[in-house]
Amino acid sequence: MLNAPSGATRLRPPPDLGGTVRLYLAVARGAFRRYSTYRAATLAGVFTNTVFGFILAYTFLALWQARPGLGGYDTAQAVTYIWISQSLLATVAVFGGGFQDDIQERFRKGDIAVDLYRPVDFQGWWLANDLGRASFQLLARGVLPTVAGCLAFDTRLPHDPVVWAAFLLAVLLAVVVSFALRFLVSLTGFWLQDAEGIRSVMVVVTMFLSGMLLPLGLFPGLLGELAPLLPWAAMVQIPTDVFLERHSGAGLLGALGLQLLWAVLLLGAGHLVQLLATRKVVVQGG
Repeated sequence: MLNAPSGATRLRPPPDLGGTVRLYLAVARGAFRRYSTYRAATLAGVFTNTVFGFILAYTFLALWQARPGLGGYDTAQAVTYIWISQSLLATVAVFGGGFQDDIQERFRKGDIAVDLYRPVDFQGWWLANDLGRASFQLLARGVLPTVAGCLAFDTRLPHDPVVWAAFLLAVLLAVVVSFALRFLVSLTGFWLQDAEGIRSVMVVVTMFLSGMLLPLGLFPGLLGELAPLLPWAAMVQIPTDVFLERHSGAGLLGALGLQLLWAVLLLGAGHLVQLLATRKVVVQGG
């Protein structure tokens, strides 16, 4: 166990705001290019999302034909919900991964101590990295399955450019909320050295409470009232409902505001935990 030098506990600020922005943009572009090189994995992911999209779409069709208007969605909306949620799975990393794998590997190798000497915020660096990853996944694994679903099923697409802009903003906020949750889980590695157990629990919770399996409004009783207010709803449920135009006017601002609130709170929590964690760095391995 090695105590990090005192310089590792305080991350030196970059010299200027413009330099910081350029650095983060470079990190995001680098992550985008990196994921674009995994062509076989991307094609496999597109195929998997499309296949599961068809399976779930037919399941939802059967359910909504038996229960028309279930949850306030008509049949076309229900099928569209499936394809938009499928397009978001890799984008918001519902199953985890992304920078978490990188950080975990750096914990194992001891390289995490080096990260703390970078003249840039540790959290900001990995957020920029994750935004680059998410941008690629949205284009590669989001668009193609959705196009396939629209060609095969009766779906509902917004015609108002404002709705598309609001949807993209909701997706951006969804990625930030997802990052903030996964970052908090990754920080447990400073004490546990291996966060796999907590990551597994987080994946299950995210699958259940994000709206990936079912619209959260279909949950019974108190759970159905509470789940849409939790941070996981900001990852899939809210962006999908924005796309389906279930929010408008003040309701739309409220939905985006809820996402923004969770993003700020979780990023703030991550920053505080980071400050606690970097007071003592445990270097594992070489």
